[in-house]
Amino acid sequence: MSLKAVIPAGSAAPGGPYTPGIDTGSLVFVAGQVGRNPDTGKLEDGLVAQAERAMRNIQAILEAAGLTWANVAKTTCLLADIDDFAAFNEVYVRFVTEPKPARATYAVKALPGGALVEVEAFAVRN
Repeated sequence: MSLKAVIPAGSAAPGGPYTPGIDTGSLVFVAGQVGRNPDTGKLEDGLVAQAERAMRNIQAILEAAGLTWANVAKTTCLLADIDDFAAFNEVYVRFVTEPKPARATYAVKALPGGALVEVEAFAVRN
């Protein structure tokens, strides 16, 4: 098995020593994405805007690998405040497709750069 980096054209450089996506041929692992705008390098304002941006960032990585949200089997969602759970879900359901991916959601003490949400995804190539 070989590993191939998945980096969307025009995306911002990662904030650490990692690759946005790794394609194994049958699986694509998408690194945790926060609500950082790739054009400005800045976090969007507020939970809803950050959640939408994080999901769009994941979508760009999936598309760079030739996949869509329909290929996503599992997500892990991190929230800086568990009270944002319902608002996050309102954004999340606009992106995921049936059958909805398996998911874990955790409240964490802090996220990189003061982000309010981070989402990672695991996708399967059919």
